[in-house]
Amino acid sequence: MTKRKRLLVSTLILGVMSVVPAYAQNYDLVINNGRVMDPETNFDGVRNVGIKDGKIAAITEDAIQGDETIDASGHVVAPGFIEGHQHATDPFSRKVNLRDGLTTQMDFEAGAGDIAKWYAEAEGKTQANYGMVVLTTLARVSVLDSPEIAASANDMGGLFSMVGRAAAKAQSEGRKPGWTATLPNKEQMTEIMRLVDEGLRQGALGVGIPVGYMTTGVTQYELYKYQELASKYGRISNGHVRFAGVRPPTGGQLGVQEMLANAMVLDAPFLASHLNSNMDWEYTIPLINDARETRGAKVWGEVYPYAAGGTIASTDILTESSMAQMNITYSNVSNLDGTRWDKAMYEDVRKNDPGRSILIFNNPPEDIAKWMAQPGVVVVSDGMAIQDENLDYYPWDSPYEGKSVHPRSAGTRAKVLRMVREDKNMPLMEAISKMSYLHAKYFAELGGISQFRTKGRVQVGADADIVVFNPDTVTDNSTYEPGMGALPSTGIPYVLVNGVVVVKDSVVQKVFPGKPIRFPVQEKGRLDQITIEPREFDPNQ
Repeated sequence: MTKRKRLLVSTLILGVMSVVPAYAQNYDLVINNGRVMDPETNFDGVRNVGIKDGKIAAITEDAIQGDETIDASGHVVAPGFIEGHQHATDPFSRKVNLRDGLTTQMDFEAGAGDIAKWYAEAEGKTQANYGMVVLTTLARVSVLDSPEIAASANDMGGLFSMVGRAAAKAQSEGRKPGWTATLPNKEQMTEIMRLVDEGLRQGALGVGIPVGYMTTGVTQYELYKYQELASKYGRISNGHVRFAGVRPPTGGQLGVQEMLANAMVLDAPFLASHLNSNMDWEYTIPLINDARETRGAKVWGEVYPYAAGGTIASTDILTESSMAQMNITYSNVSNLDGTRWDKAMYEDVRKNDPGRSILIFNNPPEDIAKWMAQPGVVVVSDGMAIQDENLDYYPWDSPYEGKSVHPRSAGTRAKVLRMVREDKNMPLMEAISKMSYLHAKYFAELGGISQFRTKGRVQVGADADIVVFNPDTVTDNSTYEPGMGALPSTGIPYVLVNGVVVVKDSVVQKVFPGKPIRFPVQEKGRLDQITIEPREFDPNQ
């Protein structure tokens, strides 16, 4: 069906539902008097919404009743927000995200190693919909560093906790971490690829390739092979690209071009992570849009509404040469307690505390509204797990106050809605689309993930993942200040996941209606469909 026909059908459905009497239906829940906004059809009008069996069953001007009623007068009724770049998978962090309207939470940049185990552990215990990719970094850690550290990553916060522990282990042994700097031989690369293939066989949504964290260890050949393997399954390769910055010869645009070229050669899906933090966004966003819209490439990119990024101290991004490329210096780096670095702290932390979480202020704040308004991009948070100084998770019922973390972990979507109200940098419908429908469209049409055909929409037959917010008051409250990183968003009193009220009167309920977003497990992998012949390097040179 063409896009025009889909729009016509959706519009007709909404039109019919507005005139056909619906009061006789028995609904599980109704949302009355809300301003329904559907980004796919651009429908914007006050309607009553009836929900039955986890689906939207009616959108009507008629009075309707249900077992439970929400009065949404003065509020917008929008599709539940979606993102593929939320690293936090612990219960407390998920709770904070629900207060920000996030109903489908996935991690495409990083991911997990044991995909079967990850999904099994999330089943029946997750408040939002959930999904995961297989992480190349974990495969490299397992083969080139420590299988034990890699195996524990599912339970220890995934990529960033694991990277910190691997860096600390290497530091204690007087060496660089093998996963970040080792050029694997054929035997090692074959085993790395086997682990990635197993994750895809187990139903992973794609492959996370944060090559920006292993710039000297992953050759162009190895990077291509990761994307080639994902393409054999028709799945997404996600890239935290190799470079960041605005200066040649290794600007952010070159890193995007490297993975974009692979995707176009392979006719494969590619999602470029956080284009704002790679910098060069004013060139890379149009580049990716042109590849998709005029050349049919299955590619798109993300942005988030903050000037600072967050990572760990040992990252390749913070080599002195990389900082020069980004046109930043030591004082652009900060600990979570707000302490800015100098050269002495740079050398001390990188050597003695390589897993420390830090902030990098690498973009001017006045540019945020500009990159957020760029067409074609989706909005993500790149949120990190909210953990204490020992990297332990907080209990689900822990207070929101007193947590030091990048504010994007708690306030991304409310900040976007506040910016729309205060700065008028884009229409409200466009902002909603970038946080819901556009994700669903790309994941379904470009990434082949069928579950998204019924998400990101407020239409009859769509999944009842819904956010109810007050456009006049919705705001983010989390800040960079110590202890204020997890303060929840306000002005989002109701959030539904699969028809279940998960946030009621701005209080997160202890219910677990989240469903897995996953491909079916396959009997056989596809590694045998590609060749692996890396160049052999002398490890002593």
